[in-house]
Amino acid sequence: MPSDLLTHSLPDLIVVIRREGTVLEVCGGVSVPALQPAAGCVGQSCEQLWPAPVSGLMRQLARRAITLRSTTEASFQLADREYELRVSAQGPDRALCVFRATLANRREESAENTGLHAAPRLDRRGFMRRFRDSMSLAALREQTIAVAVIHIDGLTDIAQIIAPRISEQLMGAALQRLPPGGQALDGEPAWYLGQISDNLLAVVFETGAREFVERTLGELCRNLSQPIDSGDSQFHLKPFAGVAVLGQDASNPKVLLDHAQSAAMEARRRTAPEPCFFSDTMKLQSLARLDMARELGEAIANGNIRLRYRTRHDLATGALGALVGYLRWEHPFRGEIQPSEFLRVAETTGLATALSRRALQSLQQDAASLTAGAGGVRLSFGALHHHVMQHDFIADVVRLLDSGALPADRVELRVAEKTFVARHNTEFQHLQRMGVQLVIDEVGRGIGSLDALARAPIWGLQLDRAWVAALCDDPVARRVCHAGINLAHALGLRAIATGVDAEAQRATLLSLGCESGSGDLFSPPVLDIGAALRRCG
Repeated sequence: MPSDLLTHSLPDLIVVIRREGTVLEVCGGVSVPALQPAAGCVGQSCEQLWPAPVSGLMRQLARRAITLRSTTEASFQLADREYELRVSAQGPDRALCVFRATLANRREESAENTGLHAAPRLDRRGFMRRFRDSMSLAALREQTIAVAVIHIDGLTDIAQIIAPRISEQLMGAALQRLPPGGQALDGEPAWYLGQISDNLLAVVFETGAREFVERTLGELCRNLSQPIDSGDSQFHLKPFAGVAVLGQDASNPKVLLDHAQSAAMEARRRTAPEPCFFSDTMKLQSLARLDMARELGEAIANGNIRLRYRTRHDLATGALGALVGYLRWEHPFRGEIQPSEFLRVAETTGLATALSRRALQSLQQDAASLTAGAGGVRLSFGALHHHVMQHDFIADVVRLLDSGALPADRVELRVAEKTFVARHNTEFQHLQRMGVQLVIDEVGRGIGSLDALARAPIWGLQLDRAWVAALCDDPVARRVCHAGINLAHALGLRAIATGVDAEAQRATLLSLGCESGSGDLFSPPVLDIGAALRRCG
């Protein structure tokens, strides 16, 4: 049986050090005697624990990473083996050092065991030459061609969280699933495929017929979105497609590709499964999003971002289990703006951390009135990815608990699966010891690793809403939910569903073994504090 791909990308040693070289935390090193530090190493300087070349390199890269607030890398040799050292800043005075054996040391083992092999990349130069030729020929014949860009969501996260080479292997595995381009057997127009960056594919259609373009892109995207398995891990890539048409949207290759990419980003923003066709209104929408970013910053500063609460219930008895907080923005002119509109703006403009902190403050302000009438019910808060990845995220949560506004045993912290994998477990263990319950959110959407989940200080797994919504109609969604629920039970965790909007969903989830859920079946989409208290009572 193939071993897990993640095993071959996991670090051999992780060390957190201060700028001056004092060791704060160590994980791993047992399998590599040359790197394994002595017992009781925390508090010692790195020179006391590792040979001079290694310790000196650690300090040098740590100082550079902290000063530049970035990530630095270098390679070195130790005991006839070559290693990579990647150091990233973790705040103003400490750095995270990650040691891995280089690819040369693992290549043979990986090729035999991972089950994934990096396929040759598509020839970008050849594709661009053919693309220009197609445009010239179409212009001469006064014909129309369409160009699509497929943005594959998830590859960037995998490259950052695990390793760039794993992202490349996954792209190779995804490309092998795609049907070859060319003339269809029934005489339909020809099309061909190219790769224009690590996570962008381009498709040229020698026609502008919308129905054919949509049908072909739908088939390509369905192939790309199929899960990629490796041992006990499963990877989910999410493709979003945008289309631009020659002559209608642009008349030169670069602008046409840019417009198709803008349409793909619009499809991603809408989380649309179907292709998005470029239009001039997208330019106006981009300007509107800039205005939204400015207004969002003002709303965060003025405290206009609040939480509303949805109730979570036991699916079998209907008993109230938690009040689940969701962000809301009441705009003075536009009314309530949905999170799907402003969260992506926050993520792309650097406002996500401030927004997540604002939500924590709202939870603190609401806590007194909520806990007064809620008995033993917990309050659930979903922290945003950028906030969780900040070095002082744990301190922000501890500050909420130390304020006395909310006892730790009444707090549930929801963290997206891909975010949890990227953050080290030991800091979450501190919150667990204080009494906080940790729930892994969006299970089934991103990167899954049994090893990471089995060792984590977590209380529950929450199924991704999209799978729950399709549970009764889509056999794939049912299998994904069933697998997530079984995984929770195997790890001794509670299985939670969100988006339980109908009795049929509740019955199906119960039959699969899911214990808890929230959704329109139990309460309106959002509840203010008063409504939440009345429901608690």
